[in-house]
Amino acid sequence: MEAGLMHKQKHLVVSAVNFSEGGPLTVLQESLEAAAHCLPADWKITALVHRKDLITNPRIETLAFPQSKRSWFTRLWLEWVAFGRLSKSLKPDLWLSLHDITPRVQARRQAVYCHNPSPFHKLTWRDARLEPSFAMFNLLYGRLYGAFLSRNHTVVVQQAWLRQAFRHLYAHPNVVVAYPTSPDEVGRALPPPRTAGPFSESRPLVMLYPALPRVFKNIEVLCEAMKRLPPATRGAVELRLTLSGTENPYARDLHQRFSSVCGIRFIGRQTRQQMAEAYRSCDVVVFPSRLETWGLPITEAKALNKPLLVADLPYAHETVGDCSAVSFLRATDAQAWANVFEQIACGQHAFGRQTRTAPEAPFAADWPQLWHLLTQGL
Repeated sequence: MEAGLMHKQKHLVVSAVNFSEGGPLTVLQESLEAAAHCLPADWKITALVHRKDLITNPRIETLAFPQSKRSWFTRLWLEWVAFGRLSKSLKPDLWLSLHDITPRVQARRQAVYCHNPSPFHKLTWRDARLEPSFAMFNLLYGRLYGAFLSRNHTVVVQQAWLRQAFRHLYAHPNVVVAYPTSPDEVGRALPPPRTAGPFSESRPLVMLYPALPRVFKNIEVLCEAMKRLPPATRGAVELRLTLSGTENPYARDLHQRFSSVCGIRFIGRQTRQQMAEAYRSCDVVVFPSRLETWGLPITEAKALNKPLLVADLPYAHETVGDCSAVSFLRATDAQAWANVFEQIACGQHAFGRQTRTAPEAPFAADWPQLWHLLTQGL
């Protein structure tokens, strides 16, 4: 028998049936592209996805589960029943679940990627009223994280603060910090960005906040800051929000309260091409979110050498990494944001520089390094 036929093919299964948009979909696509590029040819790659058209790499086989978003009962039935049956036929060497919940599957090695920070958020009554589903996640996701967690050889999180939270809550012995991109390399070779001022009504300062309307995104602090701008500055500042104001109760509340405020533009959801143009045409990217496991817009802004105004929170410092033009502001202090908006518009604000070191081991700076850690020894 030929030597090639005697070599057993290895099988990677990546399950992400709930990812169909936004940052989570980007994580799925980038993870699979990296696996297809860096795993040896004797690895077969199968992705369990919401729709087949989400993945286009010819090396990756896909199985679609469009019913995954019908209800939480359907989702849990897939994770804890259907995937177990499927794993018996797929016979994976490594099964990586990209969306938080540990499935009950048969695999030589199992890992789970935990990216939802909702269990670690201090819920308010306003949050619960405007986004009841987030309140449910906040109350229940901690238990879902813990269910069958011990089945995993590796738990993957995106930042060091989240690893500490997992160690404290679940005491899992192997929690890896894995960056979804290499933020410290993005923009490192670029010169410091310049934000020329003063701005005016004919050439306003354009600030962009790329965010879905979720209560923890803290969009209202920016809107309140715009409302507090002095009359002489209001026409010189424009805030672009990637929502229409009709998506959910939170979006409708924002639109009702702030759509008449000078300079606030609800530009609606953007396509990938429109989003690229929105980044290029803005002067500053703002990111006041109170809760993230990463915050991809920060990385995307750095790639285009855009100055950053971000919340002064642990996740933001870690995502910003090495940056030549960033200011950190208290997430809930609308007046502080208004003051900086005015200073930038008048050409009087000096962005700072930040330098960060990598987290302690085990750590993967990008997807290729993470795939090496996950497949080592198989």
